[in-house]
Amino acid sequence: MFLVGWEPSRRLSLPPGTRGARDGEDLFQELRQLAESAGAQVLGAAVQRSPRPDPATLVGKGKLEEIRALAQGSGAACVVFDNDLSPTQLRNLERALDLKVVDRMQLILDIFARRARSREGQLQVELAQLNYLLPRLSGQGTVLSRLGGGIGTRGPGEQQLEFDRRRIRARIRKLREAIERVRSERALHRQHRQERRWRTVALVGYTNAGKSTLFNALTQARVEVSSRLFATLDPTVRALKLGSDAQILLSDTVGFIRRLPPHLVASFRATLEELEDAALLLHVTDASDPERERQDAAVESLLESIGVALTPRLRVWNKVDLLQPAERTRLVEGRGAVGVSALTGEGLETLRRRIAELTSKVAPVLSSQRPAASPLHMASQGYRNS
Repeated sequence: MFLVGWEPSRRLSLPPGTRGARDGEDLFQELRQLAESAGAQVLGAAVQRSPRPDPATLVGKGKLEEIRALAQGSGAACVVFDNDLSPTQLRNLERALDLKVVDRMQLILDIFARRARSREGQLQVELAQLNYLLPRLSGQGTVLSRLGGGIGTRGPGEQQLEFDRRRIRARIRKLREAIERVRSERALHRQHRQERRWRTVALVGYTNAGKSTLFNALTQARVEVSSRLFATLDPTVRALKLGSDAQILLSDTVGFIRRLPPHLVASFRATLEELEDAALLLHVTDASDPERERQDAAVESLLESIGVALTPRLRVWNKVDLLQPAERTRLVEGRGAVGVSALTGEGLETLRRRIAELTSKVAPVLSSQRPAASPLHMASQGYRNS
């Protein structure tokens, strides 16, 4: 697999928060992790920096020839772009490179498809894949057309492209109906918790921040733990005892990532709604990761987009055992945060006490208190109507 990225050059005036050319190494670090999580071997990489993307090929003709030579010389069978490609760009690139071309969204979808274990997860991934595929279908003209039946219908008939689109749209409708049934079942479970006045605490954070390891350490569960990105897709809820008579429900959710495809956010609405009902969010950050600030910014952006930015939150710095003492003190002290090591158990008792303190001040979220149309619901409706 050969990696390709496009970034705006230094000559272009960038808005605040936009990545520039200096971030190229970080770009390929994350893309490389995604590729390896998909089971691929990275054989090389190239980055194009220009004032603006080429509308036809993203990188331009000159750079395209260089990429083709490097990719074919390395023996790569596939070229992965760390950008979302339009259907036209995808076709032009495959024609010019004479290799299979995959964009960032398709790569993430492939990882999700590999990770989905439950029926719910498989439905959500398939829905996201079909929403991605629909605008990228390309027909073969009237060569693949079907002839109509009956007198006066001996024309070209319905083109294969339109037939495929109809079939995909019909499948999308069935998937949405199935996911709605799952969503209704989840709503019943949440209503049962609310009636018993159980408070829910949800783990959120960047993928591979150690949420599942922390979840297992707190609840003695056996959720799969892996260094691969997106190892956890299906949400898991377990009871967590905080004292002699205090108990909450702890939920482990899918990890976030920068530029998480909107199709996935909409398709995983039934899963992410667990966050809407949480009385407290535990924002778990890998304290040892040099990119922790960028990762936290991505998490904050996604939490805001799904309408839970105002939910009470506790910052949890994980993997503090890998830090120097001065760095650990700087992160934890004075910020109301908790430093833990899910692997060694350090700080877990302190974390339990902080959870107990914060949840005792927050009433459970009742169904009647939820907005009629949350941003997450509106986002899914947007893809439904598209």
